[in-house]
Amino acid sequence: QSMDSTLHYIHNDSDLSTNSSFSPEEERKSKVQDVVPQALLDQYLSMTDPSRAQTVDTEIAKHCAYSLPGVALTLGRQNWHCLKDTYETLASDMQWKVRRTLAFSIHELAVILGDQLTAGDLVPVFNGFLKDLDEVRIGVLKHLHDFLKLLHVDKRREYLYQLQEFLVTDNSRNWRFRAELAEQLILLLDLYSARDIYDYLRPIAFSLCADKVSSVRWISYKLVSEMVKKLYMASTPTFVVDLMNELVEKFCRCHKWSGRQTFVFICQVKCLFIYILLFCFV
Repeated sequence: QSMDSTLHYIHNDSDLSTNSSFSPEEERKSKVQDVVPQALLDQYLSMTDPSRAQTVDTEIAKHCAYSLPGVALTLGRQNWHCLKDTYETLASDMQWKVRRTLAFSIHELAVILGDQLTAGDLVPVFNGFLKDLDEVRIGVLKHLHDFLKLLHVDKRREYLYQLQEFLVTDNSRNWRFRAELAEQLILLLDLYSARDIYDYLRPIAFSLCADKVSSVRWISYKLVSEMVKKLYMASTPTFVVDLMNELVEKFCRCHKWSGRQTFVFICQVKCLFIYILLFCFV
């Protein structure tokens, strides 16, 4: 096929779905497409068979998972029905390395498939990854903003309740996990309203500011400063006033020197010192 023909398939907006009650013959026909040689696609799909992974190559499923976004891009979203079952099989593979590979690329696959297919087929898999091992969860965490920005606003708000769960890890010494969470929260500020930021992201930010690892705390200081800036520019000034007062009470007037030091570090970022001083003396 020519490149123009391939691009036509990739950007075609038509979404097709499969019927779970297909007969074997209908199931075979559901995986027929005309973008690449059918024998090539059949060979790729057959390599995800769990029995083959046990008898031929234990790493074959991982390689298939790594290649799946490229296969999906080539076939286009209108041929996603050819890969849907295979993707679900890989997403439930017993090897965490296979699931981890898919977790790191799910945001790219969402771009390829579009809003409707992402909401119907990828969101359930994404939710499963959120409850998986830390080795898998880090994949969705590193691209949390990239995935959530593709979802509808109402669907995106549902994940506000789950962000707190990222503070809990299998290994408490895994500080890089919390550092990545702080980095992602900075990006997520643009996706949520001032009330959502104050109600859901603020408690997480304050928790990260008190982390035992300095690298996590430094990123959290930037997070809080960006949060103040975001709330300051919002139409409702109440949230930024309450946040400023909480910063003063929690850190500036803290009986521990480390808390007062945290206040200074937060002021140091983005030159917030003047703003906070105004609220201190009002």
